[in-house]
Amino acid sequence: MIHQTDTLVQLTIERLGHRGDGVAEGPVFVPYTLPGERIEAEVQGERGRLVALHKPSPDRIEPFCPHFTHCGGCAIQHLSEPAYQAWKRGLVVEALGQSGINVPVEPLVDAHGRGRRRATLHARKGKVGFAEARSHELIELDACPILVPELNQGLEAARAFEKQMRGLGKPLDIVLTATLTGLDCDIRGAGRIDDKMRLKLAELAARYDLARLSNHGDVVIERRAPVVRFGNVEVSPPPGAFLQATAEADKALTALVQEGLAGAKRVADLFAGCGTFGLALAATCHVQGFDSDKPAIAALDKAAKRAQGLKPITATARDLFHRPLLADELMPFDAVLFDPPRAGAEAQSKRLAASRLKRIVGVSCNPTTFARDAAILIAGGYKLVKVTPVDQFRHSAHVELVGVFAR
Repeated sequence: MIHQTDTLVQLTIERLGHRGDGVAEGPVFVPYTLPGERIEAEVQGERGRLVALHKPSPDRIEPFCPHFTHCGGCAIQHLSEPAYQAWKRGLVVEALGQSGINVPVEPLVDAHGRGRRRATLHARKGKVGFAEARSHELIELDACPILVPELNQGLEAARAFEKQMRGLGKPLDIVLTATLTGLDCDIRGAGRIDDKMRLKLAELAARYDLARLSNHGDVVIERRAPVVRFGNVEVSPPPGAFLQATAEADKALTALVQEGLAGAKRVADLFAGCGTFGLALAATCHVQGFDSDKPAIAALDKAAKRAQGLKPITATARDLFHRPLLADELMPFDAVLFDPPRAGAEAQSKRLAASRLKRIVGVSCNPTTFARDAAILIAGGYKLVKVTPVDQFRHSAHVELVGVFAR
C-alpha cells in the first residue's frame, strides 16, 4: 500500500527481492528493509531510500558490521538466521519454478567457514577499499568481518601498493587471495610497468611477506609458490585464478559432487579450472578436465602429474562456450560434471541433452542460468533428482547450488 505525503512516501514492504532489497507495491525496491515493515522512503522511479522505520519486522536484527548500508559488499546483515536461510533457499526455488522445474530443494548448507579467502580491493585517488552501495565512491576499511583474518592483514600491503603506484594516475584493482603459504596479490589496471616500479613493488612484497605479487598476471616476484589444496592434492594456481570464495565451500561442494557421481568410473570435468573438483574425484575415477583458461589447465596438469595415488587425470584447454563437447566425444564417459561461470553452459547443455550419459552433476553460482540449462537437460530426457543450495557468499544475494541429473 502506498500513501503520498509531501516529498516522502509511506510504504509497506511485501517481500524480499533477488538482490536483498525490500519490495513494496509498485514495485518499489528499498534496500535494508524487510517484509512486513512499514517505512517512509524517498522514491524515484522504482528505487527508494529508507528514511524512517515505523514498524520493524520481528526478523530484524542488529547488523554486526559498522559499515553495513554504506559498504556495497553486503546486502543482508539485518535479517535473522532462520529467515535468512529461507530467503536464500527461496532464490533457488523461485529460479527453478520460473523455468517450470518442480523439484525438492534441500536445506541451505552454510559454507562460510572462516570467511572469504578472496577479495578485490579498489584503489582510487589515494583511497583503498570497497565501493559504496550503489556508487563508484570508495569506502576505506580497517578490516572486513566477512574476510579471513589473513586478508585483513593484507589491507596494509594494498595501501602501500596504491601509494607506490599513485603517480601512474590509473584506477587499480588489487586482488588478494589467502593461500596455505601466504597472500597472493594480483594488481590490475596499471598496464605495463617499468623495471624501477617492478623493483619497488617487489620490495613491498617482501616487506609484507607476500607469497607472490603479479601485475595483471605477470609475476613481479614469487617468494613462495601460493598453494591451495583440492582433496588431498596441493595446487599452485596462476595469478588471479578462479577459486571458490571460501575454503569451506571447496569441502561442501566437493562432498556433494562426489555423492552425485558415486560409482562413476570415467568422468568429464567441464569448466574444470585448476582442478577444484577433478583432483578430488581422481581419487576414485578417471577424470578428463576441460577449460578455456590455459594457465588454470596448466596448473591442474602440473598438480596431477606430481600427485601420488590418483587415477589417471588429464587436462585439456578448450573453449566450451564455442566448442562444446559433442555427443560422440562424450561417449567414453559414464558421467559428467559441469561448473560454468555465471553465464551458465547453454551450448554445452544442448550437447549433453543429446548424449547417452546416465548421470550429470551441475554446479552453479547463478540459479537463473542453472535453471535454463536444467530445462534443456530435462527436455532431453534427464530428471533433476536433487538440488542443494550452498551459502558461501554470506550476507550477499548470491547463492551456489549443486544439481544431480539422471536418466
